[in-house]
Amino acid sequence: MKNKFLEIRNSEIHNKGIFAKRNIPRGKRIIEYVGEKITKEEAEKRAEEQLEKNKKNKETGSVYIFELNNKWDIDGNFPWNPARLINHSCNPNCDIEIKKNHIWIISLRKIKKGEEISYNYGYDFDSYKEHPCKCGSENCVGYILAREQWKRLRKLKKDIKKK
Repeated sequence: MKNKFLEIRNSEIHNKGIFAKRNIPRGKRIIEYVGEKITKEEAEKRAEEQLEKNKKNKETGSVYIFELNNKWDIDGNFPWNPARLINHSCNPNCDIEIKKNHIWIISLRKIKKGEEISYNYGYDFDSYKEHPCKCGSENCVGYILAREQWKRLRKLKKDIKKK
């Protein structure tokens, strides 16, 4: 990977990850998420195929479809897209910026050399059970879920405990 800020290493979160080679300042575009631009219909088809393949191989994750806009997605499942290896965290150090059909990973704060790069994948509540989280952060909610859905998840867990 040719990037002055990042390198690929083994991750405690999941398989491989992307790590800072040097300190990265807050607000820095550190890598673009690239791949094949595909329709929503094609994205759904590819995601289902990949999930089925993963089930057969007893693997988790590994679907690299990223929503670009209301019409298009990016399939980033290519070796030339190292950004696909950035793991989810409930306490991320990066966020996503989509500008002019480009998906950028941007640092939310200063990232120290050696720190793993992460962002919240922001999955919908409807399928949260299919996406357990292994980020290990102090505020982990147990599932890869958009932050705005955390309150709903906590309420659901509380209601289940009452029963």
